Amino acid sequence: MLCTCCTKLIKLVFEKADIKVLKILPGEVTVIYDNGKHNFDTIDKLLKENGMALIKSKDQQIVEQIKIAVNELIHHSNNINSILRKSDYLVEKLGMSYQQLSKLFSKYEDMTLEKYIIKNKIERIKELIDSEEFSISEIAYMMDYSSVHYLSNQFKKETGMSVSEYKKRKSKNKIYLDQLTNN
Repeated sequence: MLCTCCTKLIKLVFEKADIKVLKILPGEVTVIYDNGKHNFDTIDKLLKENGMALIKSKDQQIVEQIKIAVNELIHHSNNINSILRKSDYLVEKLGMSYQQLSKLFSKYEDMTLEKYIIKNKIERIKELIDSEEFSISEIAYMMDYSSVHYLSNQFKKETGMSVSEYKKRKSKNKIYLDQLTNN
């Protein structure tokens, strides 16, 4: 659960199933349920039916926290503090070394943490391009690229098209954030 629509959906789904939601935050929900009606398997099934899953291990919880932190940094802060590197933000936020975080992330996901960050940046760049509020130069600065050329090269490498080709397309081929690790 990385966004408010996910938390609202899970709250509705749980309440419909007579599961009382006490607290709900990105990646976390505290519930009370009747053991006669529900158990971890039924809760896991409800989550899976809605494109989510029950996180069972401490390591998986950390991976979810990494995803939330990357989402906050890239999709919600507009890189206001572009001096702060993504790795430094994650280290500070999660209290582990970048090497530990990266190793843990790769263990549970089919990509490296660096690749996940890049995929998030590309999706954010698509949003910023589509908004037509900023020039590519401004977007490069906001997304902490050293140059427009570097942004353009990475965009083409990740999407298979140039920024100008993307702008011209009617179908923008955006990827849902929760699907980034599945591509």
